[in-house]
Amino acid sequence: MKTKNILFLLLLSTISTASFSQFFKDIQKSVGLNTGSGSGSFTQDEAGRAIKEALTNGITKGVEKVSVTDGFFKNNAIKIPFPPEAQKVESALRNIGMGDKVDEAVLSFNRAAENAASKATPIFVNAIKQMSLNDAVSIVNNKQQDAATQFLQRTTTDQLVSLFKPSIKEALDKVNATKYWAEIMTQYNKIPFVQKVETDLPEYVTRKAISGLFYMVAQEEAKIRKDPMGQASDLLKKVFGNAKF
Repeated sequence: MKTKNILFLLLLSTISTASFSQFFKDIQKSVGLNTGSGSGSFTQDEAGRAIKEALTNGITKGVEKVSVTDGFFKNNAIKIPFPPEAQKVESALRNIGMGDKVDEAVLSFNRAAENAASKATPIFVNAIKQMSLNDAVSIVNNKQQDAATQFLQRTTTDQLVSLFKPSIKEALDKVNATKYWAEIMTQYNKIPFVQKVETDLPEYVTRKAISGLFYMVAQEEAKIRKDPMGQASDLLKKVFGNAKF
């Protein structure tokens, strides 16, 4: 059955959005299904919802993985380091024995991102719910492994920044990141002859947190494309499981 399900998805990915309706009718005719009736039938709406459900499952898992303790901090692919313009600050402070303060600051950046990450799920899910059938099928058709992630980046980044920045600022204060950062920058700027560095810490951590989220969502999307039935619900089984080739 798993092989048949994957074959169905692969066949679906070869057709154009414009021909989806006719393809759908042909499938129903070939397997003896009647739209909207019988335990083995499924509608175009159900097909679209099945695709959206698979994407929602992957997105939810991606967010869950980063919104826990060490979700960012112990994932080297998305761990938030010192801002690029402050790398010289980090080096200088480590050289004068303030490595512990630097480490505390980096840990606090990542804790802030972890605390705020869970707020992304409703925005992602809402974007998927508003996705048209054409959008859903187009994403399946797309050969790029992160097509859905790219769709979410286009449609949710502005919302995420608006939502995340206040939350990140609050989280940074909560985990003393603002305090650690202020202490570090104060100490650094006291070093003779150094050029002072000013960084909008909430903006930096917000952008890095969102970038990390999309990275993890892309990883989950790749898993869905490799095994579309891996998290099958009744709806997914109904749509993908009843196509017999």
